[in-house]
Amino acid sequence: MTITQPDLSVFETLESEVRSYCRGWPTVFDRAQGSHMYDEDGHTYLDFFAGAGSLNYGHNNPVLKRALLDYLERDGVTHGLDMSTTAKRAFLESFQNTILRPRDLPYKVMFPGPTGTNAVESALKLARKVKGREAIVSFTNAFHGMSLGSLAVTGNAFKRAGAGIPLVHGTPMPFDHYLDGQVPDFLWFERLLEDQGSGLNQPAAVIVETVQGEGGINVARAEWLRGLADLCERRDMLLIVDDIQMGCGRTGAFFSFEEAGITPDIVTVSKSISGYGLPMALTLFKPELDIWEPGEHNGTFRGNNPAFVTAAAALDTYWADGQMEKQTLARGEQVERALRAIVDELPDGEAEYRGRGLVWGIEFTQKERANAIAARAFELGLLIETSGPEGEVVKLLPALTISPEELDEGLRTLARAVRETA
Repeated sequence: MTITQPDLSVFETLESEVRSYCRGWPTVFDRAQGSHMYDEDGHTYLDFFAGAGSLNYGHNNPVLKRALLDYLERDGVTHGLDMSTTAKRAFLESFQNTILRPRDLPYKVMFPGPTGTNAVESALKLARKVKGREAIVSFTNAFHGMSLGSLAVTGNAFKRAGAGIPLVHGTPMPFDHYLDGQVPDFLWFERLLEDQGSGLNQPAAVIVETVQGEGGINVARAEWLRGLADLCERRDMLLIVDDIQMGCGRTGAFFSFEEAGITPDIVTVSKSISGYGLPMALTLFKPELDIWEPGEHNGTFRGNNPAFVTAAAALDTYWADGQMEKQTLARGEQVERALRAIVDELPDGEAEYRGRGLVWGIEFTQKERANAIAARAFELGLLIETSGPEGEVVKLLPALTISPEELDEGLRTLARAVRETA
């Protein structure tokens, strides 16, 4: 693909230096539909990024768009704080009937604010309130958001440094596979809990991602998650699962923890819950934990009614018959076969692949290789990002609605990018 130099002057002169994605994809995007984005010069890009997991049903999904347009055209409530509205009622009923009841999940639903970090902050605050303790345990290479409470349980040193102040009341423990199986699961964690001289205050909660997306596509085993849930129950700690990127069907089931057969005390959900890329977040928790006073945690944009509309439409369209999970797992097998072939072409030990459902990554021992591959993929018309503590993992996050043909096209492009950056 030949790409002419776009006019980026207004972005470079007016927008903050903090911008990031636009540096890796130096073009001006104009429109998007399904699994494709188009820049203002007419170039087409196959999207294996999906809004960092916010567009599980693709760009401008026609079913969700129609529901949104109909709602706006009849002057449906756009901004409602936490007032009761018909849009919120429709979402709650759909969420209860389509997601919670079929899974026998008893959760209360809280709308903490529009973003994932709002959900994490409210989860941490509620856990501390319920248990009357301050300490939270998180895991190596975790990512939970960019506000201060979320950063305190995030592992990445670069992101943590941006806080500018000490990040306290969080203690990291080894994530699954972190010690390469040389130490029994939770040996260190259990020992610290038992030892009165360990310096670890009794935690209120443990927060975990079942698959660490930003941390490098680190996949926790189901048995490890079950062991963690058991540890939390035995040691009187709440279990918080951060399902912000891996929920809403990304790993196959609607919630990523379903495979492990556990029921977390608190779950955070955001990104693709609206289905359309509209800001929306949920904090779910067991009813006995609902000890909030009215207004104790609030926010001006905690009731995004257009997001409720598209969220309900997404649930009714894609989650009522169980087909979405089967389709995602089938697409995941297609990705796994392609990644195996890519890695098999490389010298032994140069790369490894891992993932679940439709979230996958290839980790390169030459860490700078991943960024070179992502850059070449962009030149070839494929949008992929990198993750991991040093950007050493090429990360694939296509829409769940991507066709087998589109998926195959993108995987062929990825293979070409890998070969051409050797």
